[in-house]
Amino acid sequence: MTALDLIRSRRSVRTFDGNELSREDSEKLLKCAESAENPYSIPVSWSILDAKKHDLNSPVITGTDVFIAGKLKRVPHAAEAFGFSFEKVVLYARSIGIGTTWIGGTMKRTAFEKAMEVSGDEIMPCVSPLGYPAKKMSLRETMMRKGIRADSRRDFEELFFDGSFDKPLKKEASGKLSDALEAVRLAPSAVNKQPWRLVICKDAVHFYEQSSPGYISKDGWDMQKIDMGIALCHFDAVLAEAGIKCVLEVNDPGIGVLKDTSYIATYKIQA
Repeated sequence: MTALDLIRSRRSVRTFDGNELSREDSEKLLKCAESAENPYSIPVSWSILDAKKHDLNSPVITGTDVFIAGKLKRVPHAAEAFGFSFEKVVLYARSIGIGTTWIGGTMKRTAFEKAMEVSGDEIMPCVSPLGYPAKKMSLRETMMRKGIRADSRRDFEELFFDGSFDKPLKKEASGKLSDALEAVRLAPSAVNKQPWRLVICKDAVHFYEQSSPGYISKDGWDMQKIDMGIALCHFDAVLAEAGIKCVLEVNDPGIGVLKDTSYIATYKIQA
């Protein structure tokens, strides 16, 4: 499958079939995680955790006792870097038939942080269960997906803009960026808030976060920046596969912003 095919076909899995994750698949996934770089060059440390051994749980997950978790230093852009690297792992998991779902809140966080040996200068933003999807979702999962409208996304013109925020970008005018922008539109996000807003200016694509209240963690980092990292990952993956070279930089272009919107990063498209 292409990167866009993986993005289109991947969904959050909370109901697993109860079969043990094979050693081969576990090793493949950990190898992928350990090589999953991000454009901020911030390293992430990974572990695959046995829930029974470490007394881990999430009330929304059934049918698996295996999780993957990552931690990294509490430095500028750590959340975006984590989202970027973790989404690489999530898409690879989908490619080999492993189900995942991003979990940031509905888990026993203290137990996970203890299992990951998270120190005071580190954060462990999210985890994911690992396993093989059940043929049928649980009633709880079905209701959760319905509640957050998990299969719906904002319209193209609500998310992407031509030169400034007062000019929505029409899909038919997006040219060679069309698939990459669609990949961003389809990205998963916390409670499906879809915080990304992109302004396209010739050879530059500026990423902005439109924040929602309630997503700052107790220790001060912005959980929606993880979603922004996921969006950056999708954009990067589709362009790379198309042979379109781009470079990430953080250099605010000073474009007027929407309410509750802040600059994140820019992808410069190279000829």
